[in-house]
Parts: sequence; structure tokens; C-alpha cells
Amino acid sequence: MENKIKAHNNILELIGKTPLVKLNRITKDFKGDFYAKVEAFNPGHSSKDRIAIHIIEEAERAGILKEGSTIIETTSGNTGFSIAMVSIIKGYDCILAVSSKSSKDKIDMLRSMGAQVYVCPAHVSADDPRSYYQVAKRIHEETKNSIYINQYFNKLNIDAHYRSTGPEIWEQTAGQITHLVACSGTGGTISGTARFLKEQNPNIKVIGVDAYGSILKKYHETGSIDANEIYPYRIEGLGKNLIPTATDFEIIDEFIKVTDAESAHTAREIARTEGLFVGYTSGAAMQAMKQLNELNTFDENSKVVAIFPDHGSRYMSKIYSDQWMEDQGFLESNPVEETQEIQYIK
Repeated sequence: MENKIKAHNNILELIGKTPLVKLNRITKDFKGDFYAKVEAFNPGHSSKDRIAIHIIEEAERAGILKEGSTIIETTSGNTGFSIAMVSIIKGYDCILAVSSKSSKDKIDMLRSMGAQVYVCPAHVSADDPRSYYQVAKRIHEETKNSIYINQYFNKLNIDAHYRSTGPEIWEQTAGQITHLVACSGTGGTISGTARFLKEQNPNIKVIGVDAYGSILKKYHETGSIDANEIYPYRIEGLGKNLIPTATDFEIIDEFIKVTDAESAHTAREIARTEGLFVGYTSGAAMQAMKQLNELNTFDENSKVVAIFPDHGSRYMSKIYSDQWMEDQGFLESNPVEETQEIQYIK
């Protein structure tokens, strides 16, 4: 009998089932047990693989996507990469409107995956014709046989995580999870994951991570948008200057804000202490857990899961660049040298 070759049919079959990793050194003085859901283990190195495959396959089932179709999306980088990857395998063209806040690494990766990329100014209002929201809409209107994923206002964004991330965390923690900490950008990850987990145990606390310069935390608390809160910030894929309908605010118990500088330093600390080379928003999620621990949110019985959304390789020209950190003034806030000097042998 001939042995069967054990191979996946294509890279899309690797999406999901990412590991849960216990955090040890960085949380050694915390109360409770802390775990990271490491989404960099997806083939596209981020949690956005989950929504890309789900939304595109739902569009195929509905007959919206056909042979020769073009997929268009607004992205800070990760969703675009995932959509480009899925488009390659399924044979679609891909056009992406990207925020200028996205790292050069991300933009170069998108182009390497065959996507046509439009880089749009980050610090303009959502209704400005130059914003990446409006640019994507315009390209969609001008491109025949195209679909606009529109992750910020697509309920399938929530559904993807309800069907995958939530059940995975519940199974991996044997139902013992007490707190979920997740960054909120489009809101799909935290909303879908939380919706499933709260159905299993409504006592699980769901904590969203927001950025200074974003309106999400205050909107959650007051139901109103305060335009005075909006100002430029550097973290990618976290916070918003509009209210995405892909965020289920009722399922989130509270929001906590983190700074650009502390999130950057904490991402680097995760690499040095846990050996996990993670991205900017992972640093933000870990920074939130630090602040929550200081607020005595957790006790000895807490089982806390933080979602680490992507891989550090997408931030080599940003948070892992000492020059970039210095240019932002971040090394002034934490002057301790964090990386080993390079030794040149002559």
C-alpha cells in the first residue's frame, strides 16, 4: 500500500488554530495566569487571515465574487496582506487603499503579494476624499466586477472570529478563561471572540484596548463622539476616528487606553522576555494588561487571555528600529538601551 503524502492543498488551509502560549517572565509579578493567543502563527502572520478567508468565501457562496473579479479594501496593512494572499490562491485581482501611517515594511509586503496599492494620508477626516475609506469607495465605483470588503462596516468581520477565534480560546483554556484583553480597531476580533465566549460564560470580562487620539473608549462610555479627542497617533490597527459598525460595544465591558511610546517599548520587552517577536498592537495589548494589573483588576484565580494580533517583522522600520524610536522621542521616555549593540569584526 502506497503511503499518502501529508501535505496541505494550499496555504489557506493553515488559517486558524493558532497556539495559546503562557506568558511567564513579563508577568512574573502579576496576580493570576496570563496567556497570549499568538495570531502570527497564521500563514499571513496576523489575525486578519481569518476575516479575509471568511468574507471572501461568503461572497463566493453568494455569487458576488466571480471569475475575473477584483477585491478592493481599506487597510492599515494586515487585512490587505491577508486579502492579497487569498486573492492569489483564488485568482482574483486585489487593490488596496492603505493609510500612510502603515509601516514601509507592510506596504512593500503588499506590493510583493501582487496587490495594487494606493497610499493615502493618515491624518485626514474619514469623509475627506483623500482618506483611505473614500479612495477605496471611489475605486470600487470605477472598477467593474469588483467588491469592496469594507471591514469596518462588515458584520462578517465579527462572524469570522465568532466562528473561529472564540471557540479556539474556549477550548484551549478548557473554559477557564476569566478575562479577554484585545485591541479594538475595526472591532471584529474583540466583538466576535467576546460574543462566543460570553455565550459560554457571561461572567467573562472583556476589555478593549484603545489608543490616545481615538474616540472608541469615550464613545463606549457615553454613546457620543467627541471630535476633540481625535489627534494623530502612531499605533497601527488600533483605535479609530469613526465608529465602526463591526464593533459590538455592548459585548465589551470596558476600554483602557495605552500610549504609543509604552506600547512600542512593551512590544520590544515581549521579544526580550518571552521570545515572541510580535507587532505594535501586541505591545499595546500587553501594556493594557500591565495597567490593569496595577489597577488590581486581576486576582490569583484569574485566567487572562490577550490576543497578540500580528508579527514583529512588519515593524522593522518602526518599533524595532532604534532610529525610528529616537525620532519619535520614545527613547527619551525610556532611555535604557534595549537592544544589543552590533559588533563589527574587521
